[in-house]
Amino acid sequence: MKRPVYYTALLNSRLANWYNPEFTAIVLRRVFKAFHYRDFRLMWIGACTSSIGTWMQIVAQGWLIWRLSHSAWLLALDQFLGTIPIFLFSLVGGVIADRIDRRRVLIGSQYVQMTTAALLTLLVAFDVVHVWQILTLSFVAGFAQAFGGPAYQAIIPTLVTKKEDMPNAIALMSIQFNVAVTVGPALGGVALARLGEKWCFGLNAVSFVAPVIALTLISARFLPEKTTETILTSMKQGIRFVRRQGSMEALMVLAFLMTALGMPLRTYFPVFATDVFHKGPEILGTFYSVMGVGSIAGSLTMASLGNVRHKGRIALAMLMCLGAGVSGFCLSKHLALSFALLFLTGVAMISVFTAVNSLVQLITTDEMRGRVMSVYSFAFRGGMPMGNLLTGRLVPLYTAPVVLTVNGVLLIAVGLYFFLMQRRVAAL
Repeated sequence: MKRPVYYTALLNSRLANWYNPEFTAIVLRRVFKAFHYRDFRLMWIGACTSSIGTWMQIVAQGWLIWRLSHSAWLLALDQFLGTIPIFLFSLVGGVIADRIDRRRVLIGSQYVQMTTAALLTLLVAFDVVHVWQILTLSFVAGFAQAFGGPAYQAIIPTLVTKKEDMPNAIALMSIQFNVAVTVGPALGGVALARLGEKWCFGLNAVSFVAPVIALTLISARFLPEKTTETILTSMKQGIRFVRRQGSMEALMVLAFLMTALGMPLRTYFPVFATDVFHKGPEILGTFYSVMGVGSIAGSLTMASLGNVRHKGRIALAMLMCLGAGVSGFCLSKHLALSFALLFLTGVAMISVFTAVNSLVQLITTDEMRGRVMSVYSFAFRGGMPMGNLLTGRLVPLYTAPVVLTVNGVLLIAVGLYFFLMQRRVAAL
């Protein structure tokens, strides 16, 4: 059938726009708007460098535990111990972030994590490493993140001066994380295969120097008012603030369920690499990288949308896509199809995260930001240990593909529930 003249003209005009340098520059300025702020650029570079090192360690650490124990339960336990401190202490961390210069809290967190990576490097280098040591260091690093996480979430909006640029800044920070998820596992897989685990851990220790330098250079400051309130009283204020916003309560529940049901997929990549596809570390790194590329694509899309309307509906639609991607990957027996589904999963996961995070940040006031973001971290990060602990018990009984397929189906069900029954998120 011949196309209508107006359709052909419209298509040609849009193609011409994409080849127009001025149009391309406008699009890039919109996507990377927050990069106009010096402090944001410094923080982005420092965080990205550190995250690359962290993901190199994640790949090597999962492989090392699997090599030493060949236990799916210990893989899940490592993830549990690395994230349970965030669940237990992030509310206290949020109060600290509202009482102390957030830069100082973040710098302290970086030093503790650097030390744990350096210790693990020495243990592997001298061939005296045991699984219990890895698990202990994971807990210590998680404890540092429990205080650094709320401070990090609270400091990001202060790096941009215009409130309408906040969603773009959050999306770009998601991009840096996912650039690291793409590059870090790829580098980690190569380093693991050719140099061994100790190089992955050592390079991670060195990578923490970058955010420390960035935090030293940025000019953004949060000067809290002095208070005589107890930590418990301040925590209650943050929780009351969340509860007064009915839609924010629903966002916290959504964040918890998304991580509890979606994040365990990454934990069991070593199982899929060896037991399902019968491959080695290179494929393990590729799994992380492909999912990271999808996350970058999702982050760029969310950044280009900016302060778009109907973020709640976008979050719920992407949650259901996340469930479909997780279940599809677990059922796939072909590597090419599995990579495509991981790409879709990465797009969906970061889109849900960015939309929910933006909504929480936009509702929150700056003096309450540390405490509210600690409640968000409590929900978002708390879902990880709970999900990993449950799947760690179920996987040995029913296998990883079966358990994680059910997780994906449940994610779809959660999305439908919030769309059709609980409408507070869909209305945002």
